[in-house]
Amino acid sequence: MEMASEVGIDLGTANVLVYIKNKGIVLNEPSVVAINKDTDDILAVGEEARQMLGRTPANIIAVRPLRDGVISDYDITERMLKYFIKKTCGSGRFFKPKIMVCVPSGVTEVEKRAVREAATQAGGKDVYLMEEPVAAAIGAGIDIAQPDGVMVIDIGGGTTDIAVISLGGIVASTSVKMAGDKFDDSIIKYMRKVHKLYIGERTGEEIKKTIGTAYPREENMVMECRGRDLVTGLPKTVEVSSEEIMEALEEPLHTICEAAHSVLEQTPPELAADISNSGIVITGGGALLYGIDRRIQDRTGIQVRIADDPTSCVAIGTGKALNELESLESNSLNRRAPYL
Repeated sequence: MEMASEVGIDLGTANVLVYIKNKGIVLNEPSVVAINKDTDDILAVGEEARQMLGRTPANIIAVRPLRDGVISDYDITERMLKYFIKKTCGSGRFFKPKIMVCVPSGVTEVEKRAVREAATQAGGKDVYLMEEPVAAAIGAGIDIAQPDGVMVIDIGGGTTDIAVISLGGIVASTSVKMAGDKFDDSIIKYMRKVHKLYIGERTGEEIKKTIGTAYPREENMVMECRGRDLVTGLPKTVEVSSEEIMEALEEPLHTICEAAHSVLEQTPPELAADISNSGIVITGGGALLYGIDRRIQDRTGIQVRIADDPTSCVAIGTGKALNELESLESNSLNRRAPYL
Protein backbone atom coordinates (compact mmCIF):
# COMPACT_ATOMS: atom_id res chain seq x y z
CA MET A 1 0.00 0.00 0.00
CA GLU A 2 1.36 3.41 -0.96
CA MET A 3 2.05 5.57 2.09
CA ALA A 4 0.21 8.89 2.31
CA SER A 5 2.55 11.69 3.35
CA GLU A 6 0.03 14.49 3.87
CA VAL A 7 -3.36 13.98 5.44
CA GLY A 8 -6.18 16.43 6.12
CA ILE A 9 -8.73 15.45 8.79
CA ASP A 10 -12.09 17.03 9.44
CA LEU A 11 -12.57 15.81 13.00
CA GLY A 12 -16.28 16.42 13.26
CA THR A 13 -18.77 15.77 16.07
CA ALA A 14 -20.96 13.75 13.70
CA ASN A 15 -18.51 12.51 11.03
CA VAL A 16 -14.78 12.18 10.44
CA LEU A 17 -13.57 12.87 6.90
CA VAL A 18 -10.03 12.06 5.78
CA TYR A 19 -8.45 13.76 2.76
CA ILE A 20 -5.22 12.41 1.28
CA LYS A 21 -3.04 14.50 -1.02
CA ASN A 22 -3.55 13.60 -4.70
CA LYS A 23 -6.37 11.19 -3.82
CA GLY A 24 -9.12 13.41 -2.43
CA ILE A 25 -11.53 12.30 0.30
CA VAL A 26 -10.85 8.64 1.08
CA LEU A 27 -12.99 8.22 4.19
CA ASN A 28 -16.25 9.63 5.49
CA GLU A 29 -17.58 7.79 8.53
CA PRO A 30 -19.59 8.67 11.65
CA SER A 31 -17.57 9.64 14.75
CA VAL A 32 -18.87 6.70 16.77
CA VAL A 33 -16.93 3.97 18.57
CA ALA A 34 -18.40 0.76 20.05
CA ILE A 35 -16.53 -0.55 23.09
CA ASN A 36 -16.78 -3.69 25.21
CA LYS A 37 -16.90 -2.32 28.78
CA ASP A 38 -15.60 -5.54 30.32
CA THR A 39 -12.43 -5.83 28.23
CA ASP A 40 -12.06 -2.19 27.01
CA ASP A 41 -11.67 -3.53 23.46
CA ILE A 42 -12.93 -1.56 20.49
CA LEU A 43 -15.54 -3.66 18.67
CA ALA A 44 -16.45 -1.31 15.82
CA VAL A 45 -15.70 2.19 14.55
CA GLY A 46 -17.62 4.45 12.19
CA GLU A 47 -20.75 3.33 10.34
CA GLU A 48 -20.74 -0.14 11.91
CA ALA A 49 -20.67 1.41 15.39
CA ARG A 50 -23.38 3.95 14.48
CA GLN A 51 -25.75 1.09 13.69
CA MET A 52 -25.31 0.03 17.33
CA LEU A 53 -26.35 3.39 18.87
CA GLY A 54 -29.22 2.76 21.27
CA ARG A 55 -29.23 -0.97 20.50
CA THR A 56 -26.39 -2.48 22.52
CA PRO A 57 -26.47 -5.01 25.39
CA ALA A 58 -25.28 -3.84 28.82
CA ASN A 59 -21.59 -4.73 28.36
CA ILE A 60 -21.24 -2.87 25.04
CA ILE A 61 -21.43 0.90 24.72
CA ALA A 62 -21.55 2.96 21.54
CA VAL A 63 -19.85 6.29 22.26
CA ARG A 64 -19.49 9.56 20.38
CA PRO A 65 -16.13 10.80 21.70
CA LEU A 66 -16.62 14.36 20.40
CA ARG A 67 -19.31 16.65 21.74
CA ASP A 68 -20.08 20.20 20.62
CA GLY A 69 -17.06 20.25 18.30
CA VAL A 70 -14.49 19.35 20.97
CA ILE A 71 -13.01 16.16 22.42
CA SER A 72 -15.08 14.91 25.34
CA ASP A 73 -13.34 11.53 25.63
CA TYR A 74 -9.64 11.90 24.85
CA ASP A 75 -8.67 8.21 25.01
CA ILE A 76 -11.43 7.04 22.66
CA THR A 77 -10.81 9.93 20.22
CA GLU A 78 -7.15 8.96 20.00
CA ARG A 79 -8.05 5.31 19.34
CA MET A 80 -10.63 6.30 16.75
CA LEU A 81 -8.11 8.56 14.96
CA LYS A 82 -5.51 5.78 15.02
CA TYR A 83 -8.02 3.41 13.43
CA PHE A 84 -8.99 5.87 10.66
CA ILE A 85 -5.37 6.86 9.92
CA LYS A 86 -4.32 3.19 9.75
CA LYS A 87 -7.30 2.38 7.54
CA THR A 88 -6.56 5.18 5.05
CA CYS A 89 -2.77 5.57 5.20
CA GLY A 90 -1.42 2.12 5.95
CA SER A 91 0.75 1.45 8.97
CA GLY A 92 4.48 1.65 8.47
CA ARG A 93 6.44 1.62 11.71
CA PHE A 94 8.71 4.46 10.66
CA PHE A 95 6.11 6.20 8.56
CA LYS A 96 4.45 9.27 10.01
CA PRO A 97 2.31 11.57 7.84
CA LYS A 98 1.90 15.34 8.13
CA ILE A 99 -1.57 15.90 9.51
CA MET A 100 -3.78 18.98 9.32
CA VAL A 101 -6.82 18.85 11.63
CA CYS A 102 -9.75 21.25 11.63
CA VAL A 103 -11.09 22.74 14.85
CA PRO A 104 -14.02 25.13 15.54
CA SER A 105 -13.03 28.81 15.60
CA GLY A 106 -13.90 29.23 19.28
CA VAL A 107 -11.74 26.46 20.79
CA THR A 108 -9.58 27.12 23.84
CA GLU A 109 -5.83 26.49 24.12
CA VAL A 110 -6.52 23.37 26.21
CA GLU A 111 -8.87 21.97 23.54
CA LYS A 112 -6.31 22.72 20.80
CA ARG A 113 -3.64 20.87 22.75
CA ALA A 114 -5.95 17.86 23.20
CA VAL A 115 -6.54 17.68 19.41
CA ARG A 116 -2.82 18.09 18.67
CA GLU A 117 -1.83 15.38 21.13
CA ALA A 118 -4.51 12.97 19.93
CA ALA A 119 -3.35 13.38 16.31
CA THR A 120 0.33 12.99 17.30
CA GLN A 121 -0.40 9.88 19.39
CA ALA A 122 -2.42 8.48 16.48
CA GLY A 123 0.67 8.63 14.26
CA GLY A 124 1.14 12.18 12.98
CA LYS A 125 4.65 13.59 12.51
CA ASP A 126 3.85 17.31 12.18
CA VAL A 127 0.35 18.24 13.29
CA TYR A 128 -1.19 21.52 12.18
CA LEU A 129 -4.54 22.91 13.28
CA MET A 130 -6.78 25.01 11.09
CA GLU A 131 -9.95 26.93 11.86
CA GLU A 132 -13.05 25.32 10.39
CA PRO A 133 -14.60 28.35 8.64
CA VAL A 134 -11.31 29.05 6.82
CA ALA A 135 -11.06 25.43 5.66
CA ALA A 136 -14.74 25.51 4.66
CA ALA A 137 -14.18 28.66 2.59
CA ILE A 138 -11.18 27.12 0.78
CA GLY A 139 -13.15 23.91 0.19
CA ALA A 140 -16.07 25.90 -1.22
CA GLY A 141 -13.71 27.31 -3.86
CA ILE A 142 -13.32 30.80 -2.38
CA ASP A 143 -9.95 32.54 -2.79
CA ILE A 144 -9.38 33.63 0.81
CA ALA A 145 -6.10 35.43 0.08
CA GLN A 146 -7.94 38.32 -1.62
CA PRO A 147 -8.58 41.55 0.31
CA ASP A 148 -12.34 41.21 -0.37
CA GLY A 149 -14.36 40.03 2.60
CA VAL A 150 -16.20 36.71 2.43
CA MET A 151 -18.60 35.32 5.02
CA VAL A 152 -18.90 31.61 5.71
CA ILE A 153 -21.41 29.81 7.94
CA ASP A 154 -20.28 26.25 8.64
CA ILE A 155 -23.11 24.28 10.28
CA GLY A 156 -21.60 21.03 11.48
CA GLY A 157 -22.76 18.38 13.94
CA GLY A 158 -21.67 20.02 17.20
CA THR A 159 -20.96 23.66 16.37
CA THR A 160 -21.92 26.34 13.90
CA ASP A 161 -18.89 28.44 12.97
CA ILE A 162 -19.50 31.83 11.43
CA ALA A 163 -16.61 33.93 10.16
CA VAL A 164 -15.74 36.87 7.96
CA ILE A 165 -12.45 36.15 6.19
CA SER A 166 -10.17 38.57 4.39
CA LEU A 167 -6.49 38.35 3.36
CA GLY A 168 -6.31 34.73 4.51
CA GLY A 169 -7.30 35.43 8.12
CA ILE A 170 -10.43 35.75 10.23
CA VAL A 171 -11.61 39.31 10.83
CA ALA A 172 -14.77 38.63 12.86
CA SER A 173 -16.13 35.29 14.01
CA THR A 174 -18.25 33.41 16.48
CA SER A 175 -18.89 29.77 17.25
CA VAL A 176 -22.18 28.59 18.75
CA LYS A 177 -22.92 25.12 20.08
CA MET A 178 -26.09 24.90 18.00
CA ALA A 179 -25.86 22.63 14.97
CA GLY A 180 -26.98 19.25 13.61
CA ASP A 181 -26.99 17.48 17.01
CA LYS A 182 -29.10 20.22 18.59
CA PHE A 183 -31.55 19.94 15.67
CA ASP A 184 -31.93 16.23 16.50
CA ASP A 185 -32.29 16.96 20.24
CA SER A 186 -34.97 19.59 19.58
CA ILE A 187 -36.96 17.08 17.50
CA ILE A 188 -36.63 14.41 20.25
CA LYS A 189 -37.82 16.90 22.91
CA TYR A 190 -40.72 18.04 20.73
CA MET A 191 -41.90 14.45 20.16
CA ARG A 192 -41.83 13.81 23.93
CA LYS A 193 -43.65 17.02 24.79
CA VAL A 194 -46.30 17.10 22.07
CA HIS A 195 -46.82 13.46 21.09
CA LYS A 196 -45.74 11.80 24.38
CA LEU A 197 -43.47 9.64 22.24
CA TYR A 198 -39.94 8.67 23.23
CA ILE A 199 -37.62 8.35 20.22
CA GLY A 200 -33.88 7.77 19.91
CA GLU A 201 -31.07 9.81 18.31
CA ARG A 202 -31.20 7.93 15.03
CA THR A 203 -34.97 8.42 14.62
CA GLY A 204 -34.59 12.12 15.42
CA GLU A 205 -31.94 12.43 12.72
CA GLU A 206 -34.08 10.50 10.24
CA ILE A 207 -37.04 12.87 10.80
CA LYS A 208 -34.72 15.88 10.32
CA LYS A 209 -33.35 14.52 7.04
CA THR A 210 -36.74 13.42 5.68
CA ILE A 211 -39.12 16.25 6.55
CA GLY A 212 -37.04 18.75 8.53
CA THR A 213 -37.37 22.34 7.34
CA ALA A 214 -36.12 25.79 8.31
CA TYR A 215 -38.52 27.70 6.06
CA PRO A 216 -42.19 27.03 5.23
CA ARG A 217 -42.45 24.38 2.49
CA GLU A 218 -44.88 24.93 -0.38
CA GLU A 219 -46.37 21.55 0.45
CA ASN A 220 -46.63 20.20 3.99
CA MET A 221 -44.94 16.77 4.23
CA VAL A 222 -45.78 13.99 6.68
CA MET A 223 -43.99 10.84 7.79
CA GLU A 224 -44.62 8.03 10.24
CA CYS A 225 -42.47 8.01 13.32
CA ARG A 226 -42.04 5.01 15.63
CA GLY A 227 -41.07 5.11 19.26
CA ARG A 228 -42.20 4.25 22.76
CA ASP A 229 -45.40 5.68 24.19
CA LEU A 230 -44.49 7.52 27.40
CA VAL A 231 -47.91 6.82 28.91
CA THR A 232 -48.33 3.08 28.23
CA GLY A 233 -44.66 2.19 27.76
CA LEU A 234 -45.56 0.28 24.57
CA PRO A 235 -44.30 0.81 20.99
CA LYS A 236 -46.38 3.38 19.10
CA THR A 237 -46.43 5.02 15.68
CA VAL A 238 -47.50 8.64 15.12
CA GLU A 239 -47.70 10.80 12.03
CA VAL A 240 -45.63 13.97 12.14
CA SER A 241 -45.63 16.88 9.67
CA SER A 242 -42.89 19.18 8.35
CA GLU A 243 -44.76 22.18 9.86
CA GLU A 244 -44.40 20.61 13.30
CA ILE A 245 -40.71 19.93 12.75
CA MET A 246 -40.16 23.56 11.73
CA GLU A 247 -41.72 24.56 15.04
CA ALA A 248 -39.46 22.05 16.85
CA LEU A 249 -36.34 23.53 15.21
CA GLU A 250 -37.26 27.15 15.95
CA GLU A 251 -34.88 27.65 18.89
CA PRO A 252 -31.61 26.37 17.31
CA LEU A 253 -32.41 28.11 14.01
CA HIS A 254 -33.08 31.40 15.80
CA THR A 255 -29.73 31.10 17.65
CA ILE A 256 -27.82 30.51 14.38
CA CYS A 257 -29.52 33.46 12.63
CA GLU A 258 -28.79 35.78 15.58
CA ALA A 259 -25.14 34.62 15.64
CA ALA A 260 -24.81 35.45 11.92
CA HIS A 261 -26.34 38.87 12.60
CA SER A 262 -23.89 39.55 15.47
CA VAL A 263 -20.87 38.69 13.27
CA LEU A 264 -22.13 41.12 10.63
CA GLU A 265 -22.39 43.78 13.34
CA GLN A 266 -18.70 43.27 14.24
CA THR A 267 -17.57 43.43 10.60
CA PRO A 268 -15.75 46.59 9.41
CA PRO A 269 -17.92 48.60 6.97
CA GLU A 270 -15.66 48.02 3.92
CA LEU A 271 -15.86 44.26 4.36
CA ALA A 272 -19.59 44.41 5.11
CA ALA A 273 -20.04 46.10 1.72
CA ASP A 274 -18.05 43.27 0.07
CA ILE A 275 -20.26 40.67 1.75
CA SER A 276 -23.48 42.34 0.63
CA ASN A 277 -22.12 42.04 -2.94
CA SER A 278 -20.65 38.54 -2.75
CA GLY A 279 -23.23 37.01 -0.40
CA ILE A 280 -22.91 34.45 2.38
CA VAL A 281 -21.82 30.83 1.80
CA ILE A 282 -23.21 27.98 3.92
CA THR A 283 -21.24 24.76 4.33
CA GLY A 284 -21.42 21.68 6.58
CA GLY A 285 -24.07 19.00 6.99
CA GLY A 286 -26.56 21.52 8.39
CA ALA A 287 -26.62 23.23 4.99
CA LEU A 288 -28.69 20.25 3.77
CA LEU A 289 -31.63 21.25 6.00
CA TYR A 290 -34.41 22.39 3.67
CA GLY A 291 -34.80 26.17 3.44
CA ILE A 292 -31.92 27.12 5.75
CA ASP A 293 -30.50 29.48 3.11
CA ARG A 294 -33.85 31.30 2.81
CA ARG A 295 -34.14 31.54 6.59
CA ILE A 296 -30.69 33.18 6.99
CA GLN A 297 -31.32 35.40 3.96
CA ASP A 298 -34.54 36.69 5.54
CA ARG A 299 -32.71 37.54 8.77
CA THR A 300 -29.63 39.21 7.27
CA GLY A 301 -31.04 40.66 4.05
CA ILE A 302 -27.98 39.28 2.20
CA GLN A 303 -27.98 36.75 -0.62
CA VAL A 304 -27.15 33.27 0.71
CA ARG A 305 -25.89 30.31 -1.30
CA ILE A 306 -25.17 26.73 -0.32
CA ALA A 307 -21.73 25.44 -1.33
CA ASP A 308 -21.45 22.53 -3.74
CA ASP A 309 -21.06 19.32 -1.73
CA PRO A 310 -21.33 21.21 1.61
CA THR A 311 -20.50 18.20 3.82
CA SER A 312 -17.06 17.78 2.23
CA CYS A 313 -16.00 21.45 2.13
CA VAL A 314 -14.00 21.42 5.37
CA ALA A 315 -12.12 18.22 4.47
CA ILE A 316 -11.39 19.42 0.92
CA GLY A 317 -10.24 22.81 2.28
CA THR A 318 -7.97 21.09 4.81
CA GLY A 319 -6.40 19.03 2.02
CA LYS A 320 -5.92 22.05 -0.25
CA ALA A 321 -4.38 24.00 2.64
CA LEU A 322 -1.80 21.23 3.10
CA ASN A 323 -0.60 21.91 -0.44
CA GLU A 324 -0.22 25.59 0.41
CA LEU A 325 1.50 25.01 3.75
CA GLU A 326 4.92 26.26 2.73
CA SER A 327 3.68 29.47 1.13
CA LEU A 328 1.21 30.17 3.92
CA GLU A 329 3.76 29.52 6.64
CA SER A 330 6.24 31.94 5.10
CA ASN A 331 3.53 34.51 4.41
CA SER A 332 1.46 34.57 7.59
CA LEU A 333 -0.35 37.83 7.04
CA ASN A 334 -1.72 38.44 10.48
CA ARG A 335 -1.82 37.05 13.97
CA ARG A 336 -5.15 35.39 13.32
CA ALA A 337 -3.83 33.38 10.40
CA PRO A 338 -5.71 30.12 9.85
CA TYR A 339 -2.87 28.02 11.29
CA LEU A 340 -3.01 27.69 15.03
